[in-house]
Amino acid sequence: MKIKSFLAKPYASIIHSKLRKGMMLAEEHQQGIFQHLIKRAANTAFGKEHGFKKIKTYDDFKKAVPVRDYEAFAPYIDKIKNGAQDVLWNGRPIYFAKTSGTTSGAKYIPISKDSISNHINGARDALLCYMAESGTTEFANGKMIFLSGSPELERIGSIPTGRLSGIVNHFIPRYLRGNQLPSYETNCIEDWEVKLDKIVNETMHEDMTLISGIPPWMQMYFDWLSERNEGKKIKEIFPNLQAILHGGVNFEPYKARLLDSLGKHVDMIETFPASEGFFAFQDVPGKEGLLLNTDSGIFYEFIPADEIFNPSPTRLSLGEVETGVNYALIVSTNAGLWGYNIGDTVRFVNTNPYRLVVTGRVKHFISAFGEHVIGEEVEHALNSASAAEGLQIIEFTVAPAIQVTQGLPYHEWFIEFETPPQDLIAFAARVNKYLRDKNIYYNDLITGNILDTLKIRVMKKNSFIEYMKSIGKLGGQNKVPRLSNDRKIADALQPWISY
Repeated sequence: MKIKSFLAKPYASIIHSKLRKGMMLAEEHQQGIFQHLIKRAANTAFGKEHGFKKIKTYDDFKKAVPVRDYEAFAPYIDKIKNGAQDVLWNGRPIYFAKTSGTTSGAKYIPISKDSISNHINGARDALLCYMAESGTTEFANGKMIFLSGSPELERIGSIPTGRLSGIVNHFIPRYLRGNQLPSYETNCIEDWEVKLDKIVNETMHEDMTLISGIPPWMQMYFDWLSERNEGKKIKEIFPNLQAILHGGVNFEPYKARLLDSLGKHVDMIETFPASEGFFAFQDVPGKEGLLLNTDSGIFYEFIPADEIFNPSPTRLSLGEVETGVNYALIVSTNAGLWGYNIGDTVRFVNTNPYRLVVTGRVKHFISAFGEHVIGEEVEHALNSASAAEGLQIIEFTVAPAIQVTQGLPYHEWFIEFETPPQDLIAFAARVNKYLRDKNIYYNDLITGNILDTLKIRVMKKNSFIEYMKSIGKLGGQNKVPRLSNDRKIADALQPWISY
């Protein structure tokens, strides 16, 4: 056994034991974090505006602090950009994590010296739990690749700014630097295809043991590797590849094709990172649900997803959640986010300890006719139908077709298959059935002849890659939205429809 894997074992055991004890104290941790956050931020501009010195309980907090999204937070961020101190948190952020926005364009999420450890330790704890649970540490000796954004940072109002993955790259421990690929120079390349070409060249002859990234861009990396190696499976190219660390999107739609690309078994470790915080990770390999990170400077609230657009939605603390319910995730953090709607929805599969699955995006839904179809439902329908027919899905998105020339409106599915189904109409009927079984409102609309059954458009090879390239969002942490309640993406995809 080599030195790194040898030393990793006792360290993994210590962290694993600490987490096992901590998961039983989740509600106590949350209460302590809540009180700490309110006390620390009482003299900030935000704290003074919202009467933090008078807040004693969670009910007080709910009355004083409304739920906000980024657009509502933007004026505070602008003050920080212009040099103001003590706006949302004490002092000034040490970084801005830059991420894609909606109506506001780019978003700048503050990271403080208090919150940076949450981002760094989340992935570390996921790997250490994997080591402790599996008893396997050998991958610590091999090469590891982190498909991330550029570590080169710009400055916004004197604050270093960049993609979260690029920021975190600066904090990879020195003892792992020798294992890390690609090179710093390659990681700084902005053009994704040029960067990927360099990554393939730098890694294809190395002993890769761990690969980390979001599934769609990991798949693109695998495809390029295979092409350069006469169609070989990834485990043939990297026989010692032991684990894949993934997050950022639901893994299920990509799972079948990724596993096929690998050729042989590789352990999967799922995480739930975001620019606002590292929220959860898979602490037990193969077990459903991600362990919520309850003792890391973040106070969580949960709003039933069907109430998120209500003027006064129900706000619940961790101890009030139930399994099987979709919630919008709301956070207050030691970086200065308060009652912040991160835009993701989650569902708890266990409350002892608290384990959840990510079910979609608050703004990614279809409800043009009151059906309120969410990401989890379309992914379930497509995955179930694909598994029944042995099909592999590369990428997809769904939008409503409202203004139709004849017949009833319908949901339009744009799907890029590895190999399309022989009978597309039968496959669409199968997907439609699974969706009707999952969503009673959708089922009622079809039964009542308000909606027609869904229609599938088969997309050309690499159509979604070309679409993302056309809007300047190829690679990195950018993702294709699964659902849209309008036709913006659907109309843009028209040139790549095969049939």
